[in-house]
Amino acid sequence: MLILLPPSEGKSPAPTGEPVDLDALSAPTLTRHRTKVMRALAKVSARKTALDVLGVGPSLADDVARNTRLGTEPAARAATVYTGVLYAAAGLDDLTPEQAALAHDSVRTVSALWGAVSPDDVIPAYRLSMGTDLPGVGPLATAWRPHLEKVLSPRAEGDVVVDCRSAAYLAAWKPAKGTDWVSVRVLRELDGKRSVVSHNAKHTRGVLTRHLLTRGGDQPRTAKEVLEAATELVGGPLVDATLLDGKNGASTLELVVL
Repeated sequence: MLILLPPSEGKSPAPTGEPVDLDALSAPTLTRHRTKVMRALAKVSARKTALDVLGVGPSLADDVARNTRLGTEPAARAATVYTGVLYAAAGLDDLTPEQAALAHDSVRTVSALWGAVSPDDVIPAYRLSMGTDLPGVGPLATAWRPHLEKVLSPRAEGDVVVDCRSAAYLAAWKPAKGTDWVSVRVLRELDGKRSVVSHNAKHTRGVLTRHLLTRGGDQPRTAKEVLEAATELVGGPLVDATLLDGKNGASTLELVVL
């Protein structure tokens, strides 16, 4: 399986440590484009208009300033840098060695700065969203698309993609037609009616991610097997799990919570 996650909006800066080594990150074919984006981000972040270009408010000025020092800032495992509701539930920094090895192989965070990283990749905290039109690079989803195609498509071939990304990050890469691709949607059941929710969605996607990494046994290789794994959560955090067929081979896994 290949589990795709969005980055957390907030990042947890490493207190100490060596700076990022771009050549040591997974998917080394992305190094050249990572360097281009990082340099462009540093340049933009030093401008007076940085907050407007990056689409953030004054309260995040320190985060934007950190973008100018990404080459020297302390770095840490992505599993600890990415924080927030989804990552707290996924617990990628709290796995057994066997589970961590599975996460290293199977989990990728799609990033506006790094393209895609594994939980073990050592990166600094940064502030950049995929919806940004970055001067010197252009709209990031478009700019990353051909590069992620070369990295993620071969990994997805013959496997199942469990997609927990938001729309902005989905735009950066979509599995090829014929790929077993499962998009995860979270619904809330209230008074017998179900509706799409955002409040619990990130948490529930994190719960699913952790379950897929820690449940033991053979990992899912098809959409049907992802559904079977998700069904194991029914009666606990889930009320129901359903797989809906979609177009071009994409399916939707609906996870229902109260």
